[in-house]
Amino acid sequence: MAIMQLTIIPLGTKTPSVGQYVAEIELALQREGVPHTLTDMGTIIEGEPQALLALAARLHALPFAHGVQRVVTQLVLDERRDKEVKLGDKTAAVQAHIA
Repeated sequence: MAIMQLTIIPLGTKTPSVGQYVAEIELALQREGVPHTLTDMGTIIEGEPQALLALAARLHALPFAHGVQRVVTQLVLDERRDKEVKLGDKTAAVQAHIA
């Protein structure tokens, strides 16, 4: 299991707001039933590495369907093979250290 942080940035839009594109990505993730968390700076998604990479490609393509001519996607993939990790495990570990 892996965790991916994904930020998709459409460039050259009519306004500086990208909320409509983020909303479309969020709806796509909901339709796919993928465990994820939307944050102010990107989306954290849980899954198998190959599935996450394929998902990132599909999500990257969404703004192009609305006429956007350039999209920058930032992706960070964290895979551990020594134990299973789930969304929230890292923050829980940090909270345990603080307590």
